[in-house]
Amino acid sequence: MTSSKEEAASKHPLRLGVAGLGTVGAGLAILLRDNADLITARAGRPIQITAVAARDRTRDRGIDLSALSWHADAIDLASDPDVDVVVELIGGAEGKARELVEAALTAGKPVVTANKALLALHGERLSRLSAAHNAPLLFEAAVAGGIPAIKTVREGLAADRILSIGGILNGTCNYILTAMRETGRDFADVLKEAQDLGYAEANPTTDVDGFDAAHKLAILAALAFGKPVEFDSVHVEGIRSIGALDLGFARTLGYRIKLLGLARQSERGIDARVAPCLVPETAPIAQVDGVFNAVIAEGAFVGRLMIEGRGAGAGPTATAVAADIIDIARGKTIPVWGTYETDVTAVRSRPADEWHGAFYLRLSVTDRAGVIADITAILRDCGVSLSRMIQHPSARSGDDVPLVLVTHPTEERAMQAARQRIAALDVVSAEPVLIRIETF
Repeated sequence: MTSSKEEAASKHPLRLGVAGLGTVGAGLAILLRDNADLITARAGRPIQITAVAARDRTRDRGIDLSALSWHADAIDLASDPDVDVVVELIGGAEGKARELVEAALTAGKPVVTANKALLALHGERLSRLSAAHNAPLLFEAAVAGGIPAIKTVREGLAADRILSIGGILNGTCNYILTAMRETGRDFADVLKEAQDLGYAEANPTTDVDGFDAAHKLAILAALAFGKPVEFDSVHVEGIRSIGALDLGFARTLGYRIKLLGLARQSERGIDARVAPCLVPETAPIAQVDGVFNAVIAEGAFVGRLMIEGRGAGAGPTATAVAADIIDIARGKTIPVWGTYETDVTAVRSRPADEWHGAFYLRLSVTDRAGVIADITAILRDCGVSLSRMIQHPSARSGDDVPLVLVTHPTEERAMQAARQRIAALDVVSAEPVLIRIETF
């Protein structure tokens, strides 16, 4: 009598064509080798890499790949008869990555990708190709690395109406803000440390200016609400303007500062935003520090849930890629955005100035009589009500001092109008720092 494990091993292997043998691609190859028995038992059949496409064939990747079929052009994987599933790990929203995914889907081949930018910018087209050619498109690794965020939203919450989705979606920014808070150092100093440690790229723009988190948020919002969100409508802010002074004031007020991606759906439409936020220091998400990510979802029936873990790295990301491959081996198919509705037309996020909430405003002002009266008069005229104020007196009259104001909930357009008018005062010596307050 044969065991289920022997039966699985006797089945025809699922053959993979992998484009990109960087950190994640090499990690996937090692994972499939080291966990071959376990993966075969769970997938119901062996999973093997049969073909690859990468720039440097001679590079040492920690595993012998010499027996594989090598393609100089990644697009050839889509037509290789010895490839059942295309795994795209090149990255980038355009060029070879996009061409390969579109070619594979058009050929009816399942695609597994970790490419968040591609999905965020071209999710509408790719979902149509997937449906038209009955070719699954899976992307667990595109959001939060090893955290099963996609499966949680698309499968675990499939029966519920999701009201909001988001969280801490970029480990680089979370590491920088954590180190700034713990050490009192400023952004530039901690960014250099993050680069030295390998947590930040040599060109950190995509991370620190919020675009990496925005790509992930766009994907989560599409899954949560059943339709892609036009990426250019997502409001994106980074963390360059946040200083150690702000993290100190946040602590005084009982908050921590986190870069959050948040999307909400209401009768007025979808709101999608990436920006630094003050969150209560007692909130679970405030405790997520360092390079860790966290995804929060709120459903009408399930309520609020949070999952946390490492959002990047060879091990976590390769594990997420392999989980999608196992689903394909099992014959599991799910629509790209989790719904069989034929209308997958992308929708736009509402303008940020229509949002409503409380704010933290830090000013650098000249310490002289009448300054606070002038500022509060502007807030009054703009319809903004103050909740708290922190003023640090200077040693000498006429010096610049920090002034922190916390508002009651108000329209964002009113707060932005007040900020502009306050910035124009001759007693304000630096660009005001405005941060939204989120209560979890």
